[in-house]
Parts: sequence; C-alpha cells; structure tokens
Amino acid sequence: MKAIMCTKYGPPDVLQLVEVEKPTPQDHQVLVRVRAASVNTADLTFTGPLGRLFEGLRKPRDPRTGRDVAGQVEAVGNGVTQFHPGDEVFGACGGSFAEYAVARETSLVLKPSNISYEEAAAVPVAAITALQGLRDKGHIQPGQKVVINGASGGVGTYAVQIAKVLGAEVTAVCSTGNLDTARSIGADHVIDYTQADFTRNGQLYDVIFAVNGYHPILEYRRVLNPQGIYVMVGASHTHLFPALLQTALLGPILSRRGGQTYWFMGIAKINTQDLSILKELLEAGKITSVIDRRYQLSETAEALKYLAEGHAHSKVVITVA
Repeated sequence: MKAIMCTKYGPPDVLQLVEVEKPTPQDHQVLVRVRAASVNTADLTFTGPLGRLFEGLRKPRDPRTGRDVAGQVEAVGNGVTQFHPGDEVFGACGGSFAEYAVARETSLVLKPSNISYEEAAAVPVAAITALQGLRDKGHIQPGQKVVINGASGGVGTYAVQIAKVLGAEVTAVCSTGNLDTARSIGADHVIDYTQADFTRNGQLYDVIFAVNGYHPILEYRRVLNPQGIYVMVGASHTHLFPALLQTALLGPILSRRGGQTYWFMGIAKINTQDLSILKELLEAGKITSVIDRRYQLSETAEALKYLAEGHAHSKVVITVA
C-alpha cells in the first residue's frame, strides 16, 4: 500500500510517498481502508523543535503521519464488537495519510450517511478540541456571551457551531474574507480583526475561546466578565510560545486573584462518547464541516505546506483514491 512517511525533521517537503506493508489489526483494533483524512497543526511537529522534544531527538520514532480518518472497515482484530467489514467509519488513528490505517475500536464511530468521507474526516481532532474546550474548560451555559477568536480556522468553525448548540450568544472574530462564512455557520455577531480590536470595544464576555491567541493575556482580561473563563487553544507560530508562557505563568495568578479562570486547552482526548455526540450533531445538521481545499494523498506535503504558511481557512482535506 502507499503511505506518507516522515523519516527526518524539516519542512513538509521531507515527507515521502512510499510503498509499505499493509498493517494487520491486533486485539481491539480496526483496519480501515482510508477514503479521506485531514490535516491539523499537530501534524506539523516534524517541522519544528517540538517534534524533537516529543517524537525523537534525531528523527521521528514513528514515521507514520496523519491522525484524522474516514473510510471503510477492511478487517477487525480479536475482541472488536462494534464494527464489521464494510462499515463506514470516522475517527482518529496513527498514520491516516495512507491507503490503510489501524485504529483502536474506541477511537472510531459509524459515519453518518448524510455526509461525505471528506466531511467526516475533517471532524475528529478539530471538532473534539472545540467541544472539550467549550464544554469542559469553558463550561458554557445557555445565554452566555462567547467570543471565538480565530473563528475561521479548523477548530474555530466547529467552535462557533458547537457554542451555538450549547445555547451561547456567539461573536466570531476573523478576517474580512471569512465574515460571511462565520455568519453562515451561526455566529450572532462578527468582528473583522483587520478593522477592529474586540478587546477594546467595551463588550464583556463570559467565555473567551482563543483559537488564535495573538493578544496578550491582560488584553483578554479587560473584556472578560468578573466570573468569566478564558480558554487558550492555540496561536500562530509567532505568538504560540508567548501565549503559552503567559497562560502557564500568569493564568494561575490571575485565576487566584479573582473570580476569573484562565485555562490552556491542551491536547484533545479522542473518545467514543464525544465522537458519538459529534456524529449525532452531524446527522441532525446542527454542525457541518467547512472545507477550504482538497488534496490527493500524493499532495500531502503541499497540503501541510499550505497549512504551515497560515493560508488555510477552515479545514484542509486529503482525499485517498
């Protein structure tokens, strides 16, 4: 089978499309014939120092790439009870940028019949990050005012929709070209960050969900309600380390000084329960996948390059023929 492998650190061009042996599912594992995958910021660890910190000093310990997956069950290992060959599924696994991939049974659910493989593959990491961040960290309650800073990205587009499902009044912050998209997926208010700074408009918010955390934490503080919650999800490459440092060092201090709470989202935990929630929302049409571009498996390096350069709006999908 063909698969995208990363055997050394560097820009996306180091990725290679190679022939490898088709994996065999072990106990409680499912072999998926991949129909689509999608790219996430986490797939770029091989391009920077974080890769060496977590993946191996000289080269990645595991050369497989990709995590989001949608496809058909090819075979199941011993102990698998939820799936059978031929089932259409989506979820997460290691090495989804390939023609076949192995996933844990608990990291997959049946794909809704009313969406495509590409739409399903866009969901897992981004939508679960939005769901867990808003529900478990943000503790959103119906009627609260929530601002999504970075509402046009992969996580942001799902965050707008999930916040609406949870009953919030949602303000989406994004660039000029994405205002209509934000409105179309349910945002009550939109702010063009190239024209206005939402941290200076005098509006107070119950939850600030910073998908693109380019503001200093003290600027967020002035528009956060006295009992409000700030959740940092991510930031651009130039702002990521300062945002992480401020949230880690100042967040606990600011949280102790008053009623406000400051969180760092961390890594989303893929699980059957949350995938099932998302499946139901997709089936009911309450959330939808917004796809920016589609690439073939052989073009995975180009897809990741597009993501790394900051050009991507919403999700970028890999279609596996």
